[in-house]
Amino acid sequence: MEILKLKPVFKDYIWGGNRLRDDFGFDTGLEKTAEGWMLSCHQAGMNTVDGGEYDGESLNDVINKVGEEKLCGKNCLRFPYFPVLIKFIDARDNLSVQVHPDDEYARRVENEFGKTEIWYVLDAAEGAELIYGFKNKITSEEFRQSINDGTLLEKLNSVKVKKGDLFFIEAGTVHAIGKGALIAEIQQNSNCTYRVYDYGRVGADGKPRELHIDKAVDVSKTEPPKYDIKPMGEREEHGAYASQLLTKCELFTVSKYDIESELTLRTSDDSFNHLLILEGNGSVDGKSVKKGDSLFVPANYGDYKICGKMEIIVTSI
Repeated sequence: MEILKLKPVFKDYIWGGNRLRDDFGFDTGLEKTAEGWMLSCHQAGMNTVDGGEYDGESLNDVINKVGEEKLCGKNCLRFPYFPVLIKFIDARDNLSVQVHPDDEYARRVENEFGKTEIWYVLDAAEGAELIYGFKNKITSEEFRQSINDGTLLEKLNSVKVKKGDLFFIEAGTVHAIGKGALIAEIQQNSNCTYRVYDYGRVGADGKPRELHIDKAVDVSKTEPPKYDIKPMGEREEHGAYASQLLTKCELFTVSKYDIESELTLRTSDDSFNHLLILEGNGSVDGKSVKKGDSLFVPANYGDYKICGKMEIIVTSI
């Protein structure tokens, strides 16, 4: 089974910018591009294979054809759906303040899955901020009242961010990406979002964008965040490359590698690897790659060699 290069799916939400075009060289075909979905089997945007035996086929179709355990690995069988969705996010303007439900609530109310995610900050303009939970613990009724009386932002925890910061956004955490941040997001395979504040903006139809206050109050943890804003592991030097564990949880394991010359990784029957090329260029098992490329290494592929000078994020289940 070959390594699959994936074609991104792009989204033109109103807060997006042009960095995915200008910095990564993507031909998005959009006036502004907010997100690039780099690994997705979600119905709202599904990757197709770019080149090789399965050229033009959706990743979901390839999984069905080859077999989930063979292609994705036995760890994925724990989930009733393809487990992750990976994005680039370019925030030229503030995203709405929002929250995602957990699996139980999302399945019961939305017939969808919940959403826990991580943000790895690729770049941030001077003074860029993210909203991450609350300054202090408040009640759900105080949360609702602050939405209604316009004081919500005063109660939320705003954090200045820089390149290399890592946010673990557990389902139920109120959050927002601020303008000037470029993010790599690894999340559960869900698009279920409850918007609680949107700066008075209007959508393409000229009307204020919908808020989901009742559902947000139902699912939100109205307290300060419990996770540090840093990777889980320390940077480790290995000569030809450096590695750092970004996060490891029951949903996914994510590591970053800064490659000076070469690195050998492997997949077993446990899980696939997904490679997201953040910087540089080179090759993966002889296949040329560059900044912005998205590669799916099948489970049980064995050893594969990455050559060149690159920064990459590797995700497994």
